[in-house]
Amino acid sequence: MNNSFDIIITGSGHNALVAACYLAKAGKTVLVLEKNDYLGGATTSQKTFPEFEAYLSRYSYLISLLPQQIIEDLQLDLPLLQRKTASYTPYENEGKIEGLLLSNINSKLSKASVLSLRLGEKEWEGYQKFQERCQTFASLIWDSILQPLASKSYWKQKFENAGESELWEDIVEKPIGMFIEKYVQSDILRGVLLTDARIGVLSHAYDPSLLQNRTFIYHIIGNKTGEWRVPKGGMGNLVKQLIQKATELGVDFKTSTEVKKLQEITEGMEVRTEKEVFRASKVLWNAAPAILEKTLANYHSIHTQKDEGTAFKINILLEKLPQLKDKNVKPEEAFSGTFHINQSFRQQQKAFEEIMNGYLPKYFPCEMYCHTLTDNSILSDELNEKGFHTITVFGLDMPYRRFTENNEAQKEKILYSFYDGINQFLEEPIQNCIARNSDGSLCIECKSALDLEKDLGLPMGNIFHNDLSWFFAESEEEADQFGVETDLENLILCGSGAKRGGAVSGIPGYLAARMVLEKEKPD
Repeated sequence: MNNSFDIIITGSGHNALVAACYLAKAGKTVLVLEKNDYLGGATTSQKTFPEFEAYLSRYSYLISLLPQQIIEDLQLDLPLLQRKTASYTPYENEGKIEGLLLSNINSKLSKASVLSLRLGEKEWEGYQKFQERCQTFASLIWDSILQPLASKSYWKQKFENAGESELWEDIVEKPIGMFIEKYVQSDILRGVLLTDARIGVLSHAYDPSLLQNRTFIYHIIGNKTGEWRVPKGGMGNLVKQLIQKATELGVDFKTSTEVKKLQEITEGMEVRTEKEVFRASKVLWNAAPAILEKTLANYHSIHTQKDEGTAFKINILLEKLPQLKDKNVKPEEAFSGTFHINQSFRQQQKAFEEIMNGYLPKYFPCEMYCHTLTDNSILSDELNEKGFHTITVFGLDMPYRRFTENNEAQKEKILYSFYDGINQFLEEPIQNCIARNSDGSLCIECKSALDLEKDLGLPMGNIFHNDLSWFFAESEEEADQFGVETDLENLILCGSGAKRGGAVSGIPGYLAARMVLEKEKPD
C-alpha cells in the first residue's frame, strides 16, 4: 500500500465514513485507520450472542440527527422507520399498575392516556403546547446545523425577530426543568419529557451548568421533528452503506491498526502505527479529543471533557415478549416505543441525588425499546418464527467512577436493580422471557461506562466524547468556524468531540470534509 495520501482519517465511526465519502467524491485519496478488527465504531450491528442469528445495534440504536442532505448526497439506501409508539411509562396508582402511552400515529390514543393522569384537559393542552414549542425551536435551528457557527448574539436576535424571545429564554438561558414545569403538571409526564435532557450525562433538571439543556436540544431538533427512528437493518446497515459508498469512491481501509503517534511535518502530518508510517496533507481525527492529547506531543485540546460518562447499556435477546400488568396496553405497543422505567420527574431527581451521595438506587432510572417490533430484519427467519425479540436498555446516572474498582460486581448489582425495576410492571419476571445459551446462561449483556472506554476508546465512557456543545459559537474565536478546527491547520476533528457532535448524525464528518474542501478553494 502507498503510504502517502491526501487525507488520513483515524477511526472508522460513522462520522469518519461520512467524511471519507465526501472527500473521496471530491477526488481526494483517503486512508481510514481503525484500531478494532471491524469498521463502524459505536455505530455497528453485531452478533452479540454467537449461538443466535440476531444482529443487535450494540451501542447506538436510534437515529434522529442524521440530515436528509447527507443521505441524499451519498445516495444511501437507509430507510428510517417510524415507531408506532413514542413511549410507554408504567406507574403505580393506588396499588394498581397503570401506564402513560404516547403514540406516534394516533393522537386520540395519546390524549386518552394523558387524560387518565387525572389532571384534565389542561394537561393535554399543556403537553401539546410543549411539543409545539419544541418544534418551533427545532425549525429555527435545524437548517443551520451544516453551516459555520453563528454567535450567540446572532441567535438571540434571530429568536427575537421571530417573536420567540421567551422560547430562547426557556431553552437556552434557564434550566430546562423550569420549561417542563411551565407546561405540564404530572410527575409522570414531566419525567418522560426530562429524559431527553439526561441521556448519557450526569446532570439534573435544575443544573446551573445547563448541560441538561444542551442535551435536550440535540434530542428535539433532529430534522425539525426530533423524532427518533429505527434504521432498517440496524445501525450496521448505515455503516454497510457508508463503507460500500466509500469503497466505490476508492477509499482505502486498514483495520487492527492503532495510531500511536501524530507529528506535524512540513508538508502536512505524519501518522505512526505500531508497524508503519503514513503521511498526509491533512489528518481527520475521529476519536475523542482527549485521546488526541496522548498521541500528539504538546497538544492541548480546546475541546475539554469535564464530565464522565453515565450510560449503562443492557442488550437482551428475548424468546417471548413479557406480558404487562397494565391490561389496557398490549406488550407490542408498549415495547415498540421507549419504555420508561422509574423515570418520573421526582424519581429521576431522587436517583441523581442518591448516586451523587455514593448510593445505588433500589430502582435505577432506565429506558428500553424493542427494535424487532419495528424492524425484524435483524433476526433470522427461524428466530422470527419462534417469536424472538431484541431489547435495548439505556440506564441513567451510572457514572464511570462507580465501576473503576470492581466493574463486574457493580454491573451485576445494577442488572438486578433493572430486574427489580421492570418486574414491578410485568406478569412474570423478565428473566423467564430471556433466551438461553446452550450452557444455560441468559442472553443478556451489560456495558458500563468503563466497558465503553475499553471497547470503543471513549474517555471515561462518555458517549459524546466530551460535554455536548451549544449549537452556537461559544467564543468570538469560534464565530464563523465549522466547529471541527484544532490549533493545527492540518489536523481536523471529525467525531463526536467536535462542536455539534454527539449521537448518530454525520454532522462533524460532513463539516470536516467541507472545511478541507473550502480551504482549498481560491479566494
